[in-house]
Amino acid sequence: MPKPRPSMLNEPVDPDLDLREPVRRKGLPARQGPVVAAVAIGGGVGAAARYGAALLWPTAPGGFPWTTLVVNAVGCAIIGIFMVVITDVWAAHRLVRPFFGTGVLGGFTTFSTYAVDLQRLLARGKAGAGLAYLALTLAAALAAVWITATLTRRIVEWRQQ
Repeated sequence: MPKPRPSMLNEPVDPDLDLREPVRRKGLPARQGPVVAAVAIGGGVGAAARYGAALLWPTAPGGFPWTTLVVNAVGCAIIGIFMVVITDVWAAHRLVRPFFGTGVLGGFTTFSTYAVDLQRLLARGKAGAGLAYLALTLAAALAAVWITATLTRRIVEWRQQ
């Protein structure tokens, strides 16, 4: 915990102040409404895209969940590109990140389904496949973000020369 500044020691304490109660800021809900709406709409778009992927490439009952793994890796790759573009290249509108990053890509990637798929593999006695799925998804997701962010930064730097 930081040491109090000397000026803080001599300041009077408001007896009506309850440090256990969060501060209520005026206007916060009005500012957050568009953000919540952007996330919700984007989440619907992303979830619909993920559902489409599952329809195009269904996983057989008891089979290895390749679709979920690929969707998560592709979503993470897009996140790597998107984060570089909106932080280094483009001054995006304040709702772009909540809509696309949190909403669309959050709805598209499906780490909750990943957990359920893992649970199903383990329940069917496929511990080896479950552990492979666990490790492969994690490695693919992290590698996808890192590779695409690195490549996007290099392309941006090359184009700025």
